[in-house]
Amino acid sequence: MRRTVNLTKGLNLALEGGLRDFRPAGECVPASVAVVPSDYPGLTPKCEVAEGDTVAMGQPLLRHKADPDIKLVSPVAGTVEAIVRGARRAIERVVVKPDAGSAPAPVTIEADPGDAASVKKALKLSGLWAMMRQRPYDIIPDPEAEPRDIFVTAMDTAPLALPLEEAVRGREDDLRAGAAALRLLTKGTIYIGAPKGSTMAEIPGTETVWFAPLHPAGNAGIQAANIAPVNKGETVWTLDIVTLARIGALMNTGTVDTRTLVALTGSELKKPRVVSSVIGADIASLLAGDEKEDGRRHRIISGNVLTGIPVGEEGYLRCPYRQVTGIPEGDDADEFMGWALLSPAKMSVSRSFPGRFLGRLFSPDARINGGRRAMIMSGVYDRYMPMDIMPEYLLKAIRGKDIDQMEALGIYDVAPEDFALAEYADPSKLPLQKMVRE
Repeated sequence: MRRTVNLTKGLNLALEGGLRDFRPAGECVPASVAVVPSDYPGLTPKCEVAEGDTVAMGQPLLRHKADPDIKLVSPVAGTVEAIVRGARRAIERVVVKPDAGSAPAPVTIEADPGDAASVKKALKLSGLWAMMRQRPYDIIPDPEAEPRDIFVTAMDTAPLALPLEEAVRGREDDLRAGAAALRLLTKGTIYIGAPKGSTMAEIPGTETVWFAPLHPAGNAGIQAANIAPVNKGETVWTLDIVTLARIGALMNTGTVDTRTLVALTGSELKKPRVVSSVIGADIASLLAGDEKEDGRRHRIISGNVLTGIPVGEEGYLRCPYRQVTGIPEGDDADEFMGWALLSPAKMSVSRSFPGRFLGRLFSPDARINGGRRAMIMSGVYDRYMPMDIMPEYLLKAIRGKDIDQMEALGIYDVAPEDFALAEYADPSKLPLQKMVRE
């Protein structure tokens, strides 16, 4: 039997450039793909390939220094085009150029679906282990820690996002196999957080909990905090339903499923649509010249406008590999009175702006419309965080590096993405997500 959790805190942003059709409009074959270690918090990467090497799909490119069995694998078969390093020679990305013609067969990973140790090793070697997250700290899971519960989100409430149910439609066998594999790794419950009224079939061995689709209810951590919060000394895992399907595909076929549906959205794209591609695809191939030619500079974001990473057309699709958003940069704007102009075209959470009441769609740019200043204790963060914590006091403890206060105020429950909406509404213009991550 399903139960329903009604969250009243949050906000759905009304943005232009949304999807009208959730079916894939075509196949995108990328010119190159990249694996970016910084997408996997807690992983210290070491290279397993060199430039010019030929790699198979699913072959390890990087390993975790603390546990060499934890790999990041190639999404395609091809040639290692570049290993890009940054400050202090830290690995920024490994770029692979696809070569389907003469490429080797995909790597096969054997796993006994009934043995926990075998399943755990297969997840590590396939790169799927690194796609899950552990609370506390929102890092890749510690293989030595047994999770109290596992939380799987089957909804993406971020602005303009593709519904996750569409991404796994027709993959019921993979979902069942993935849930069965995770059942071996916990004595607790596997919770599936789905949108209220969902038609998705229940997965055996799991408990489905419905949430009203009010952002940030789609965050796995928000769901966990409202179902069974994390206490000191406890560990839980979180992942999305697409990763669960990939785990099931690994159990069923022995190969890594690197396919993904990508939502191309935003006001600066000519035709928002869904395309089928592979994880880590280059942005230029995905967009294929679909940016508007309006004389404005554009910000191309891998992800949504709240938590995504600005990458530009020269960048790559970043984990969790679901969305690309194009919005105006805003550095060429020349407005009378700037942010203080009470135009109905202005998007704001404040009731002072008439656009709040007109039920229209907005096309905001990337400006923060104001300067950073001291934290204002106004209670605004609490309106957008449906968790039983005091976010302002927690953030003050984070700024003061007071670990005892952080523990007392709920640091084990939160992840940076949980503060994204509060960061958008923040009158102090503080980088809340960056503060929480650090």
